[in-house]
Amino acid sequence: MSSNHDSPSVVRSEDMSLLIVDDDEVFASRLAKALQARGFDASTATSRKAALDRLSTSPPAFAVFDLRLQDGNGIDLVEALRRLRPDARCVMLSGYGNIATAVSAAKHGAIDFLAKPADADQIVDALRAPKGRMPPPPDSIAPPREVRLAHIQDVLAHCDNNLSAAARQLGMHRRTLQRIVRREESRETADG
Repeated sequence: MSSNHDSPSVVRSEDMSLLIVDDDEVFASRLAKALQARGFDASTATSRKAALDRLSTSPPAFAVFDLRLQDGNGIDLVEALRRLRPDARCVMLSGYGNIATAVSAAKHGAIDFLAKPADADQIVDALRAPKGRMPPPPDSIAPPREVRLAHIQDVLAHCDNNLSAAARQLGMHRRTLQRIVRREESRETADG
């Protein structure tokens, strides 16, 4: 996760419980670690069902929900959290961002809607924004390649890594998607 600040901003408050719900287990885990370093008591869930179970037993003060989950819609989680804990602050994340979806998320109680890939500092800024005020715009915008790859990875995850199904959803040929995935895998291997 990149940082927009010189050092991580540590958040202090009585209840810093935070639930991250994203079906990308690696992303959720990395984000939880980054937010823990910023003072949150972060936990994760990788499905709508697991999140609803957590919310019913211990609704958090803060939440970060992915819009599209394999077993449902993250907006349903915003509604559930609002019923159980009206003062909770929730941010929606999605690689499928559009104005209509952002408006719907806000109507259901989300305080902000961030496009993936959002970094930990952007999320903290959104969660900490004073009530009624929007967080500041990001210092930098993710390069188009990163946004495109995040979207492709999100679609692949929602299609259980089925290249044919993901290619249909993305409106591209299966071989084109396969080349993109292979190229990224070789870049990750070279970088790591």
